[in-house]
Amino acid sequence: MAGQGSGGNVIAAICNCFFPGLGHLVQGRILGALFYFVAVGVCYALAATVILAIVFWPLGVILHLICIISAARYRGGVTA
Repeated sequence: MAGQGSGGNVIAAICNCFFPGLGHLVQGRILGALFYFVAVGVCYALAATVILAIVFWPLGVILHLICIISAARYRGGVTA
């Protein structure tokens, strides 16, 4: 995959908007995809069950945004 701002990274970021971790999976980063899917999913699930919803909902949103940004800024293993 090309560098930051490439079409693949944009598609990955858009995928992450709908399902956290899907963009990482598109990029071939399986562990990252699994981490974000589980972490964001657990936060949203706990917020939906009203168990400390005031804590888990914002945490889920923040993790979701980090997930999107992480996919958009991925460089493909290039060391700088």
